[in-house]
Amino acid sequence: MSVQNVLDKIKENSIQFVDFRFVDLSGRAHHITLPSTEVDADTFVNGVAFDGSSIVGFRGIEESDMVMMPDTESVYVDPFTDHPTLNVMCNIHTPDGERYERDPRSIAQKAEEYLQKSGVGTAAFFAPESEFFIFDDVRYESSMNTSFFSVDSEEAAWNTGRKEEGGNLAFKVGVKGGYVPVAPVDSQQDIRSEMVRLMQESGLRVERHHHEVATAGQAEINFRFDSLTKTADNLLKYKYIVHNVARQYGKVATFMPKPLFGDNGSGMHVHQSIFNGDTPLFWEKGAYANLSEMALNYIGGILHHAPALIALTNPSTNSFKRLVPGYEAPVNLVFSKGNRSAAVRIPVAAVTPKGCRIEFRTPDSTANPYLAFAAMLLAGIDGIKRKIDPTALGYGPFDKNIYDLSDEEKKEIRSVPGTLNEALDALEADSAFLTEGGVFTEDFIANYVAVKRAEAKAVDIRIHPHEYSLYFDC
Repeated sequence: MSVQNVLDKIKENSIQFVDFRFVDLSGRAHHITLPSTEVDADTFVNGVAFDGSSIVGFRGIEESDMVMMPDTESVYVDPFTDHPTLNVMCNIHTPDGERYERDPRSIAQKAEEYLQKSGVGTAAFFAPESEFFIFDDVRYESSMNTSFFSVDSEEAAWNTGRKEEGGNLAFKVGVKGGYVPVAPVDSQQDIRSEMVRLMQESGLRVERHHHEVATAGQAEINFRFDSLTKTADNLLKYKYIVHNVARQYGKVATFMPKPLFGDNGSGMHVHQSIFNGDTPLFWEKGAYANLSEMALNYIGGILHHAPALIALTNPSTNSFKRLVPGYEAPVNLVFSKGNRSAAVRIPVAAVTPKGCRIEFRTPDSTANPYLAFAAMLLAGIDGIKRKIDPTALGYGPFDKNIYDLSDEEKKEIRSVPGTLNEALDALEADSAFLTEGGVFTEDFIANYVAVKRAEAKAVDIRIHPHEYSLYFDC
């Protein structure tokens, strides 16, 4: 879309405000809003200034001036504002016009440029399955003398005996019993449908929605794949709509990987493939799961670099509460066709040559999608360039339920890191594949690790409520 097309859209839709947005290190969006009367062609040339020192992991106060450069391909009309507003994603530049090396969106674009320069293919396509919970009540506190969280949902398994409803209507969702039931067990059909409606109006092509496995309102909405940066833009749009529709219904949505103990957590399974023009490069009819050698090498790169990747795809302390055996969590670093106990699954049902893809099941939605998708692509390209054979390295194929194996059999299978700090250690030891082509810089990685270690320490030094259960009577 040209700048003139955007200006025409502002006029045609009687837009009163233009919301300029960028994404921080953690993947959260920030915005500055201009009256549409202050937006003209020069705005898209000169950008919008902001204070980078107020964003964690960006710049110090002595060099805080930064510029948002709007991307005209990312615009959509905000579905929630009372005053007609046009949203636009931006890249971050320094005052002298250089692309800021710590800008996650610019890193995603550099990864796409590196793919084209590598000769491997012309485009990488991504499709995340980002799961979430919809709760009715969320309360938490962490202070000197208090630490707790409490969540509630009208459809939660623990509410079968609750009286406060004015007559309990039953039909609660059991633990691990929430996969695609109909109403009245699934009480959130209309909420998800409203989310889908607004996603479609905002330009997303939505394929389906359904209740997910866990109790207490776990949900999933799938939108169609696109190129790397566009898909990351779409995921931010998706989360924005999910959060705000839930709020409109008097509920609250969270993409936190493990908000509940004892039931499945929320992942972000990421489907990915590479094309050369219109030709899919991951398909080879008759091979294992109809995968080409390139696709297998891509899988090899993902699994070989997985411990380091996970620092970017699962970058929270809470991520590792989900990555434990027994809750459909993909903790095993192997690949398999149609097997959801493997870290890399190859979908085989109703798959066409153009739909042939691999699915990395370990990530979750605390990931910054621009960084996570870029890192996965770079790991895959490294596997292709080095011809990493996942079978020769013992990564599969593993076509059996890994959860049912004996402890002795499991010893041969690599697992994901057990903590955020372990993943950060792996990233520090294995980051060269990320700096290929200047996509990530050593400065970015060092800064990222420092920010994430601070988060891990903030959790480690605090007293956990369960410690009272274990140790108070010592």
